[in-house]
Amino acid sequence: MSIVHADFTIERQYDCTPAQAFSAFADPELKGRWFAVPADWENRAWELDFRVGGGELNRGAPPGRPVHTFRSRYHDIVPDERIVFAYDLLVDDRLMSVSLTTVELSPVEGGTRLLFTEQGAFFDGLDDPAEREHGTGLLLDALGDFLAAEPAR
Repeated sequence: MSIVHADFTIERQYDCTPAQAFSAFADPELKGRWFAVPADWENRAWELDFRVGGGELNRGAPPGRPVHTFRSRYHDIVPDERIVFAYDLLVDDRLMSVSLTTVELSPVEGGTRLLFTEQGAFFDGLDDPAEREHGTGLLLDALGDFLAAEPAR
């Protein structure tokens, strides 16, 4: 049994308002369009209860592969400014990691600055902090693509 502690911060700038970026996290219809597992995955489940004390469940697997589960709990939400949540990642019901995450949104010239900070505990070599940071960067890029394609709200 082993544990690795790691943290990382990723910064992105999006051509939208902080309220639009916040809505992409808070609105279930919008978040499902950039964060949910692909439609062709098996064992899919997705739920979002975006409020302090609420949480999110996102589960699925490519056909014939292990099931990945993301489950979170929201601890602090300041509309258009901040989201703080803790989340677990599991593979076939085996805990891979537990993380505390803060998403900060602030207006900047030309749009919104997003600062994503994660502090994680990674268990038994089931996940790699560098891979998590890379994957999170890809998710934030997908958020950027989604926001760029969305008409002004």
